[in-house]
Amino acid sequence: MNVAANADDQLTQSQQEWLRVRDFLNSHRCELAGAAKDLYPRHRLVARTPLLARPEWLPGAPVPLEQVTLSWSPGRAGRQITGTEPAFAAALPLSDGGARFGSYAAALGALRRPALFEDRACYRLLEAQCAPAAAKLGFGEGRYFEVISIVEAVAHEYAAATLAGGGTGQPPDMAALPARSLIGEPTDLSRRPTMAALCTLVLRVDPHRGDAAMILHWRDPARVASGGGMYQVAPVGVFQPSHDAEWNQANDFSLWRCFVRELAEELLGRGEDYHSDTAPIDYERWPLQADLAAARRAGRLRVYWLGLGTDPLTLAMDMLTVAVFDAGEFDATFAGLVAANAEGHIVGPDGAGAAVGVAFKAPNIERFTAAEPMQPAGAALLRLAWEHRDVLLAG
Repeated sequence: MNVAANADDQLTQSQQEWLRVRDFLNSHRCELAGAAKDLYPRHRLVARTPLLARPEWLPGAPVPLEQVTLSWSPGRAGRQITGTEPAFAAALPLSDGGARFGSYAAALGALRRPALFEDRACYRLLEAQCAPAAAKLGFGEGRYFEVISIVEAVAHEYAAATLAGGGTGQPPDMAALPARSLIGEPTDLSRRPTMAALCTLVLRVDPHRGDAAMILHWRDPARVASGGGMYQVAPVGVFQPSHDAEWNQANDFSLWRCFVRELAEELLGRGEDYHSDTAPIDYERWPLQADLAAARRAGRLRVYWLGLGTDPLTLAMDMLTVAVFDAGEFDATFAGLVAANAEGHIVGPDGAGAAVGVAFKAPNIERFTAAEPMQPAGAALLRLAWEHRDVLLAG
């Protein structure tokens, strides 16, 4: 939809105001998230970052990915918040017909559609429990626009209230945030549809040089629906089947398989079309997956689970993992490492001796978690990985 600039037209004014708030949101996500965390108890904060979590979501030490078990609950969830309730109305502009858009996803698709924006099936997170050496995650059916219509709406509502209050330093009063108030406890998985992203810190470890590098990513707000204008680890992707065809639901229900697909897409620049609309992906015959599986068996690739958490601004959920590659394995796998992908660009070497990415060193951890605009999940993952570096880098 092309929004006109006629200030006398109330519909256009509504849409223009919505776009003004949307642009403010995308330009100030880091500051807004930093203030929004103060709406919630400090004991929920992960590793001195804005990310929120329950104690049972965070293991005391990195858990090997093979010790993370998934369970499936068939059928749709019961009655939940959907993003269409009256409390969300203030975050929705008027349509050309004079009525409000039915959801934030509908408004976003019409007025500021990102390059990547499709209502695909997702694995909805239902429960999570971590132990010192294992983790259990339960999932059910969900749709991408279900979560966008909530997480981006509450962030938009927060941005609008902040603009009205004149500053980003302090959070608005909850009375000015009816949608957020309706949701209540942000870590309650039963209140709303929660589709979690798999958020992975990739480390390239060179034991001969005694150093490590990390792959970071800048997310382009023109391309992504959430988290634009911020740094993040890479790869990151919503945990979902590769296509809505029914055979993919079971075939793709694996954190490992999701991780491999995201590596292919974000680090190697490959497309998201796996032709799984006609047949499920044959993972065992996919060369990338086969090579990575062999590397994992040989210990040249080690993948760990570090927990999950909720963004205080959007209330979006991220699962936190680390993939540790031996330098030779990384270089062979990612000889075609891209500088940019469909969601933004990879952060280049920083001059601190890293052949690729950014040196995994204390100053850079501090820089990206405290000085740069970084998504809370990425910041928490960097700090947790640094805290557990002796285990992660042991090999």
